Amino acid sequence: MAMPTKSFHRTDRVSAQLRRELGTLVHEAVREHGLPSVSVSDVEVTRDLAHAKVFVTALMPERSTEAVKGLKELAPQIRYALARAVKMRHVPELHFHYDDSVDRGERIETLLRDNPLPPESGSDQD
Repeated sequence: MAMPTKSFHRTDRVSAQLRRELGTLVHEAVREHGLPSVSVSDVEVTRDLAHAKVFVTALMPERSTEAVKGLKELAPQIRYALARAVKMRHVPELHFHYDDSVDRGERIETLLRDNPLPPESGSDQD
């Protein structure tokens, strides 16, 4: 029964390693191909390590679709560069996704800031 735990930790370690390496590789790809600036926010690998979801955030959220489309087109080249950077027998297939959690957080923050709660009418004010 120790196997699932070990497998779980392995995917975490692989995700962390891929996140570090992809941070650099994606930055270089964006610069070389004139794509909108993005950064890698998270990487999730499947248990069999065959696929990796790469989540990116965009400096300009309005251009996020363009950035993700470009990264999807460059995925084979990025994967090849990744294979040379990491010591893995099989490098996962890369699937790029936009991470909108930062945008959602900013929207929530703006809503809370622009719509403050009314002061509570406590019973101790009588």
